[in-house]
Amino acid sequence: MEIATAVIVGSGTMGRGIANTFARGGHDVTVVSRDPSRVPAFESANVRVVDALPDTEPDFVIESVPEEIDLKHTLFADLESRYSGRTIIATNTSSLSMEEMAARMTHPDRFIGVHYMQPADALPLVEVIRVPETRDDVVESVRSALKRNGQGALVLNRPVAGFLINRIQHAMMHEALAMIEDGLCTVEDVDAVITRMLGPRMSITGLILQKDISGLQTTAATHRSVIPALYHTNTPVALLQDKVAAGNLGMSTGEGFYDWRGKDTDAYKRAVAEKLARFLAFLEDEEPLP
Repeated sequence: MEIATAVIVGSGTMGRGIANTFARGGHDVTVVSRDPSRVPAFESANVRVVDALPDTEPDFVIESVPEEIDLKHTLFADLESRYSGRTIIATNTSSLSMEEMAARMTHPDRFIGVHYMQPADALPLVEVIRVPETRDDVVESVRSALKRNGQGALVLNRPVAGFLINRIQHAMMHEALAMIEDGLCTVEDVDAVITRMLGPRMSITGLILQKDISGLQTTAATHRSVIPALYHTNTPVALLQDKVAAGNLGMSTGEGFYDWRGKDTDAYKRAVAEKLARFLAFLEDEEPLP
């Protein structure tokens, strides 16, 4: 089944980025928003913004609504009732149980996870997660649509908490935050290691390929030494949880791990986006993985 028409439910930052990717791929795109008058115009003529689900059955619907399981259940029930179970329904959740979502669906064979990272229209890979009932042709239809949009699919054969990207990211973050909380290093030290050392190297050789290059015997020995000493707490680090509890949420509140008060955060975000675009363009010219 070829996906020609796509509906994005939710017009926030993520929903807007997803809509841009499908418009880029030449799909007919509808964005559903509670208040279309507040949605800035899209550059592509392929995108229209409406305040209700279309009557005509689309090929593909992806939700980008708040991370509230009951809200998603209600939406999925409406979609299945409205479109008679022929539409591919996708969730962009990053943390909620896909198994729980699928269990309450009439047609879980047409349900799939399609998880974008921000910015959705800039990054080259998208996580695609199947539940046990997801049909193979549904996976292939989504993979084909993403390819048409200029993005590759990272397919996970079953849902796990955090999927692939966030599991790796949060494992790294947990260790870093624990070391900061323990007084071993600073926030700036951690970000310097990622941006100036691990990040550049991993962007070329990845995590696993690098170890083939350096020698698995060295990695195995280091693994045996380091792994037992990591902060295996099974509990989120208080340093982060306490900041959120105190209302220090980062840029949006002026203070997080860094002080954003008095700074032009919009200009900073634009600069980051432009630098990321240049960097990704550079990586396109590099040798592919073996």
